[in-house]
Amino acid sequence: STSTSTSTSTSPLASSESESSAHESPSPKELCRSLERRMTLISGTSTCHMLQSSEPVFVDGVWGPYKSAMVPGMYLTEGGQTATGSLVDHVINTHPAAERVRALAAQRGCNVYEVLVQLLEEQRQRRQLKHVCQLAAELHMLPDFLGNRSPLGDSASRGAVFGLSLRQDADHLALLYLATVQALAYGTRHILEHIEAVRLQPVEVMIMCGGSAKSALYCQEHADATGCEIVLPAEPDAVLVGAAVLGAVASGVHASVIEAMRAMNHVGGGVHPQRDPAVRAYHEAKYQIFLKMHAAQREY
Repeated sequence: STSTSTSTSTSPLASSESESSAHESPSPKELCRSLERRMTLISGTSTCHMLQSSEPVFVDGVWGPYKSAMVPGMYLTEGGQTATGSLVDHVINTHPAAERVRALAAQRGCNVYEVLVQLLEEQRQRRQLKHVCQLAAELHMLPDFLGNRSPLGDSASRGAVFGLSLRQDADHLALLYLATVQALAYGTRHILEHIEAVRLQPVEVMIMCGGSAKSALYCQEHADATGCEIVLPAEPDAVLVGAAVLGAVASGVHASVIEAMRAMNHVGGGVHPQRDPAVRAYHEAKYQIFLKMHAAQREY
């Protein structure tokens, strides 16, 4: 978690674009197969997990399938987390060190989230850890502060944090921020595995947009927790491009939604899962604790 790659040359999505420009455009069947390997995350106050399939897929705890809801002729399956960006802000705003961190952000000329990442890096160096992610080894969170939309469909589920102490300093807030981001990434993995168990087809790429996708830490933890490559759109407000695509088709600028998608969407960067086996082992261990926390809450 100490660095983020933004190279697009090794991105499957970027490769498909360069190939289609040099050769013939993919056939509808090839395009469907390509889209089926990608999940789109629209991450803001909450997060929507959008997945396309050529055939309808029915998954408990996940909405859909909806035919032609996003791509004409394909079926949309939609998972979601009810509180993501709002949970991060809640964790920050209710911590005793919130004002201290805001003051530090003003002093350093950056935002609160950037200060928290800086504090994490400073702690990593002091503790001589190889990866930032390892700082939260003793903090475990269940992020269902506003219920669990997917994959459990349990509005009564509630959040929990294991590993709290009496610390109230800015460094502790940074650690809690990291644990929150990791918990949200494990929630995404939970949704992903739940869908894949029914769909029997793996997701290789997650396309992320929305406010949370502007955080390198958020993207890296999702890549490492899921093992998926993260692809970021060139347009920072990518959701607006969807409206523009529909407008372009309605006005006759492009003949179809697929044609408009090809012409108007571009890859802006990518984040790759870290190859260090220690990172993979760390997230696997924390994910198993995440699942046990879910099971324990549902039990009592």
